[in-house]
Amino acid sequence: MPENYPKVTPPGGSRLKKKPLEFAFKPKPPPPKPNVEAHPDVSQGKKFPCADCGAALRFDPTQNSLTCEYCGHLQEIPHSPDQINELCFQTYFEKGEVAEQILAGAEGETRCGSCGAGVLMPANVKTEECPFCGSHLEQRLTAPKPIMAPGGLLPFKVEKESASAHFVEWVQSRWFAPNDFKEISKLNKLKGMYVPYWTYDSMTYNFYSGQRGDYYYTHVGSGKNRRRVRRTRWTPVEGQVNHFFDDVLVCGSSSLPSSTVEKLEPWDLTEMTPYRGEYLSGFATERYSVSAKEGFENARIKMDEYVQKLVRADIGGDTQTVSSVNTQVDGVTFKHILLPIWVAAYRHGDKVNRILINARTGEVQGERPWSTIKIALTILTALVTVGGIALAAMS
Repeated sequence: MPENYPKVTPPGGSRLKKKPLEFAFKPKPPPPKPNVEAHPDVSQGKKFPCADCGAALRFDPTQNSLTCEYCGHLQEIPHSPDQINELCFQTYFEKGEVAEQILAGAEGETRCGSCGAGVLMPANVKTEECPFCGSHLEQRLTAPKPIMAPGGLLPFKVEKESASAHFVEWVQSRWFAPNDFKEISKLNKLKGMYVPYWTYDSMTYNFYSGQRGDYYYTHVGSGKNRRRVRRTRWTPVEGQVNHFFDDVLVCGSSSLPSSTVEKLEPWDLTEMTPYRGEYLSGFATERYSVSAKEGFENARIKMDEYVQKLVRADIGGDTQTVSSVNTQVDGVTFKHILLPIWVAAYRHGDKVNRILINARTGEVQGERPWSTIKIALTILTALVTVGGIALAAMS
């Protein structure tokens, strides 16, 4: 693009003798380069400052609004009238139209060198430990990289004090746990995290073949050996069952044990709200490590398991044998959402254990160590008691 040079008119008009004006033909100097740090410190910004005192605001689950810890000011979060839209799976992945952007509300990002979790941080959250494995985070915060933006989320509903009470109760109720495990409830290990999830909707057409088994009874033998036995009458069957799957839920994190995460269900997805960055204030967020395409493969496993139940119910009878099921999916849609979880990670020996709390219901699920010494002493005590009773009976 050509440079725009300034027009220079000598004093007295064009009829006067022109003097050389060399500066008139010099191009404009280039704009100064911005001062960019190699590793920008993104931890000092205030994404949501208090309107009264300017301090950083945090999302308060008890008020369902932003609150200032210094002056107590409450700031309502605007509610978007927009619905949470489903995205066409075929458009986004078969045609390669995947839109990504910087996550609103995330000021920085770091990655754990031990478990590989990518953690997105708002400006008012600082942590030196990975919330997923408890390892020291050696990497500095860097500018966040684009991701597929969440369509919606469930805000935190169970505040930290209530979550801590559930946490302590769960820990103290674990029988045969090592003594040091009982102490973790005093270490303030709970971290509030938004965990990425995918949901999938799909219409399925399921064509099956198999056999229906109906029980009947007959008598065999004679005399004293005569008895009633059950037999099965088998009938070949074929058929079709159709089913619409709504919000099949798949966790987008590989940093948490899937068996533990699934036990946190059900989630009240009907209460989901369109995503706004204000909800992240005070809480970290994990970058999804399971892609939407990989998530759909996991969703198909859940769908196929449910289809098997539908097929058996459609076959009827007393028992069924399913030979084959051919499932066709149609109109697949999906969305990226965030769900709130309180996470506590601790090490026992060489193993990392995690306790998770559903921050909507207070449901606690987790991994726990076992004390072999306590188990052995309990077994030994039981044997001694049984032996004493036996000796007393013999005497």
